Amino acid sequence: QVQMVEFGGGLVQPGESLRLSCVASGSIFSELIVGWYRQAPGKQRELVARISRGGADIRYLDSVKGRFTISRDNTRNTAYLQMNSLKPEDTAVYYCNYVDDHVSWGQGTQVTVSS
Repeated sequence: QVQMVEFGGGLVQPGESLRLSCVASGSIFSELIVGWYRQAPGKQRELVARISRGGADIRYLDSVKGRFTISRDNTRNTAYLQMNSLKPEDTAVYYCNYVDDHVSWGQGTQVTVSS
């Protein structure tokens, strides 16, 4: 069973940075579009950023453009989300998954931005 394991979250102050990592099991990672999602309390899960198989096609939620950077290392079955200039509204549990072929959701990693 394919699994996604996210880590790297934490409690930071506004303006600070975090780098999230997502490691996928299985052998399909390099073949699929990967996305980072987030879900804040009382809100629906939303797609924050996505990256194509080779990394050439990258898209972001408008509210994170210029602050977040998604990347991937297919040799390590790992995706990253560099988050700079964090804001309180970025507080959420962050998940990764394949965009077009969802697998079971992992536990996510909590990001809390608060002064």
